[in-house]
Amino acid sequence: MQIEKPAMAGTLESSDVQVTVEPGTGEIELHLESSVMNQYGRAIRQTVLETLQRLDVTSARVQVVDKGALDCTIRARVECAVFRSAGVSDKNVPWGGVIQ
Repeated sequence: MQIEKPAMAGTLESSDVQVTVEPGTGEIELHLESSVMNQYGRAIRQTVLETLQRLDVTSARVQVVDKGALDCTIRARVECAVFRSAGVSDKNVPWGGVIQ
């Protein structure tokens, strides 16, 4: 999926995550901030990268500000930001992990 414009999903509330995606320069540039970085930083990074890979995103600048979100929330926020950025209409969004 092609990242066409900047887009954001999520909030900075407790137990949520804010994900911002922008067009990249040929690779995935991931910047991660987390209130639980020492405990879960690697797992959060892996979840974000796996979700981007599953959505076939190969070039993007991604900023993740985590406030203790669960993996399912992180995946949902990344999907939403990518779909918004790619201009996918709400009528044909394959929510729920349909994209493999």
